[in-house]
Amino acid sequence: VQLVESGGGLVQPGGSLRLSCAASGFTFDNYAMGWIRQAPGKEREGVAALGSDGRTIYADSVLGRFTISKDNVNTLSLQMNSLKPEETAMYYCAAVSRTPTTLERLLNGDEYNSWGQGTQVTVSS
Repeated sequence: VQLVESGGGLVQPGGSLRLSCAASGFTFDNYAMGWIRQAPGKEREGVAALGSDGRTIYADSVLGRFTISKDNVNTLSLQMNSLKPEETAMYYCAAVSRTPTTLERLLNGDEYNSWGQGTQVTVSS
């Protein structure tokens, strides 16, 4: 399993970014995928996840502003709108070969066994 994130960068508060995760080495549709972020000195936080059955789940803090999706057969995306300075963090793409019955578990980084290297998102004026 290989996951490679891209699309991070510097954006002003209220701006938008679209993160992408190129996946290879596994059957994408059979895996649950998620975006997890971690800011310096803070615990990692699940942002959004997509089950292998197509169900999605979002952290309350991003609901209505972020959208997780599969762009094609091997790319996971995270559209982030109305970004806030406190959302500055390293954003990681993660994968696991099963979808838990309770989808909320996919907002916990411990559920995943494959990770990308991360892409930095900085929200600042």
